Amino acid sequence: MTTNAQGESIRPGRIEVVCGSMFSGKTEELIRRLKRAKFAKQRVEIFKPSIDVRYSEEEVVSHDKNAIISTPIDSSAAILLLANDVDVIGIDEAQFLDNGLVDVCNQLANNGIRVIIAGLDMDFRGIPFGPMPGLCAIADEVTKVHAICVKCGNLAYISHRLVDNDKRVLLGETQEYEPLCRECYQKALDEQNKQTP
Repeated sequence: MTTNAQGESIRPGRIEVVCGSMFSGKTEELIRRLKRAKFAKQRVEIFKPSIDVRYSEEEVVSHDKNAIISTPIDSSAAILLLANDVDVIGIDEAQFLDNGLVDVCNQLANNGIRVIIAGLDMDFRGIPFGPMPGLCAIADEVTKVHAICVKCGNLAYISHRLVDNDKRVLLGETQEYEPLCRECYQKALDEQNKQTP
């Protein structure tokens, strides 16, 4: 058993969630933690939703182009089937997976596995996204990271969608989304409402 900076003991089986808006460094932090675990000679397995093919089909890639090899999956149940003999499991873009992920992560942690999850906490409308609220609730540790608002420079609150598309899942980058603080997001919504007949 190890201890953290506060001197509290950390059991090996645990759930860590890294959440926030787009461009906040979630995947970067996930990759950093997983690389440290590999450096410590721990057995690591990384999963991501198969729909996320923005940078690579088989790698988890941050916006800064840091990458780590991963296994694409279609459902959370696949993690239990594919994660054999590991110490640490990483899951990126968890908001795109099914709500069964909450039970899967609990089962893994109860079996002594460290589970590190990264994902959007809210969708472009500000609604809690997929299994993320449940994962935050059961996590041993939640790290909320923030992008910077592109309008005013304050901490961003949400990933504002720039394109006219109401689909909840729309993979994109800076052409489709921008990080905005709460105040600038409200201004953007007011502006959009004025333009809608």
